Amino acid sequence: MKSNSLFLLLVFPFLFSCENSTEQQEEIPLESMRNEVSATKVTVAKAEQRSFDYLINASGKVEAGQEVMVVIERQGYLKELSVQEGQYVEAGAVIARLDNTDNVFRKEKALVQLKNAQASYNSEKLGFGSILEGEDQEQVLQLDEQLKASSGLLSAEIELKEAELELAKATIKAPVSGKVADLQVKPGSLVNAGDELCEVLNTHTLLLNVKVLESDIPFISLGQTAEVYPVSAGTGTLSGKVGSINPKVDENGLVEVGIKLTGAQKLLPGMNARAVIRAPQSDNVVVPKQALVYRSGRPVVFTVNGKEAKWNYVEVGKDNGREIEILDGIKDGETVITSNNLQLGHQAQIQIAKENE
Repeated sequence: MKSNSLFLLLVFPFLFSCENSTEQQEEIPLESMRNEVSATKVTVAKAEQRSFDYLINASGKVEAGQEVMVVIERQGYLKELSVQEGQYVEAGAVIARLDNTDNVFRKEKALVQLKNAQASYNSEKLGFGSILEGEDQEQVLQLDEQLKASSGLLSAEIELKEAELELAKATIKAPVSGKVADLQVKPGSLVNAGDELCEVLNTHTLLLNVKVLESDIPFISLGQTAEVYPVSAGTGTLSGKVGSINPKVDENGLVEVGIKLTGAQKLLPGMNARAVIRAPQSDNVVVPKQALVYRSGRPVVFTVNGKEAKWNYVEVGKDNGREIEILDGIKDGETVITSNNLQLGHQAQIQIAKENE
């Protein structure tokens, strides 16, 4: 009996102290527990309702505004080549000459035939003086044509024109103003009709032809601005405008878009470049892309509510790589959290970092 009483006296104070400890733990307010957790340092930005630029990225090659292949039109030996690659030529300037000895001879022969035919024509006209001097002009014209044909004058005139045309083909001129590229032959070479001599590139106007996804074509129109980033170093960023849209989709689901470049003196045809075409959209709330996170597959944006983070489910629109449209869930002017938001929770304590932190 004494031992049992002693045991109860020892145990009872212990149970009483445990009960008091439990009560004290239960009485700790939730607010004090939050204060014990250090606030998450975050950066913020303002949600803005404004026009959103949907950015379409595409790559391609730079081309000259005009690229004309100079083709040799007759057979012969290349007697003279007046240009070299990279040289600028004006339209109509002589760039090469073929040996034209045979053409000069043919022209002289055609001139002799023309003189003989002219003499025959004049002789035959003498027998029809009364008709040719008559008032019936239709009859006069008809008789004159017959005399030209019978005397060989018409044939001689055609022969002379053909000889002059062949002689002109021996002198090769620049079809457009531009720089000479890809010279194919050397002086003294025997060339044939249809051989390519060189290419003349009009580099005053340069184009960037890019391939764009067919799904993005509805957002592109003539005159839209574009930023061009050449691959080559030292050329910088260029500007341009959409100048053409091919109305055909290729087998890969791509559409060719031509961009006219400005201030592209350092570029050369054939260079690779990337274009970013700006397609303005309707006014919506826009936030930095970093403000958007996904929880259980749903898009979420955290906003600032005093010293706490507020969880907001949102409906997103287009994404241009830097900003994203918010169609619903965020209002214009709200402050959104743009960093340390991947593991952030609703009503989590936050501390807004200063700009230099």
